[in-house]
Amino acid sequence: MQTPRPINDPSTGLVGLVAILLSVLLLLGQSLFIVPAGQVAVVTTLGKVSGGSRLPGLNFKIPLVQAVSPFDVRTQVRPEEFATLTKDLQVIEATATVKYAVRPNEAGRIYRTIASADREIYPRIIQPSLLKALKSVFSQYELVTIATEWNDISSLVERTVAEELDKFDYVEVRGLDLTGLQIAEEYRAAIEQKQIAEQQLLRAQTEVKIAEQEAIRYDTLNRSLDDQVLFKLFLDKWDGRTEVVPALPGTPGGTPPVIVGRKN
Repeated sequence: MQTPRPINDPSTGLVGLVAILLSVLLLLGQSLFIVPAGQVAVVTTLGKVSGGSRLPGLNFKIPLVQAVSPFDVRTQVRPEEFATLTKDLQVIEATATVKYAVRPNEAGRIYRTIASADREIYPRIIQPSLLKALKSVFSQYELVTIATEWNDISSLVERTVAEELDKFDYVEVRGLDLTGLQIAEEYRAAIEQKQIAEQQLLRAQTEVKIAEQEAIRYDTLNRSLDDQVLFKLFLDKWDGRTEVVPALPGTPGGTPPVIVGRKN
């Protein structure tokens, strides 16, 4: 039969001390957490958001009571393939690549109202506003205008998406690119023909303006070249051999002499 150790046995006290140290280390490990660079964290107490967003670095939470949800605040790039109708009821397809970032100080509000996880932000916040803006903009223009003014319309879509998301103030739109426009082949041919016709019309209008300017210049020159000016120009170039008949005395208007030929 094994004899029980005395209560004041040193080995018993050492085991208890080790157990206490391990418990403290375990609680400390559960109390401290690190937020990586490019992220913020939302701390919840029994499911409710506590305080503001936790910034990158070492942070503290209450073990077993508080939980941590990270949110990425770096610029995200998401391509969205879409199809929509134009003003003249033609279907177009393209890809909208949106660049956005979560506002760091809005992570707590996002958790409370819309998304409790980082992966839910795009489908619940960005995507609905993006598709709404695309439909709103493209429904205002006919297919020919969209194809010929693609860059301007892309900028308009970007502004519309930004304005739509600013209503909620959750994220910041940092760019949007529209690429890969797809339209029916017969409409593409018609658009190309229209572009050629517009270029020809612009060229013709430019040529007409040049001709008008030339006509004005020559008309101005002709009106300035009266008899006196022409005679002055002749004298400047006179070789001294061409015979000049003086004007008759008393001729009204000061008619210049008459050039009749060369001297022998």
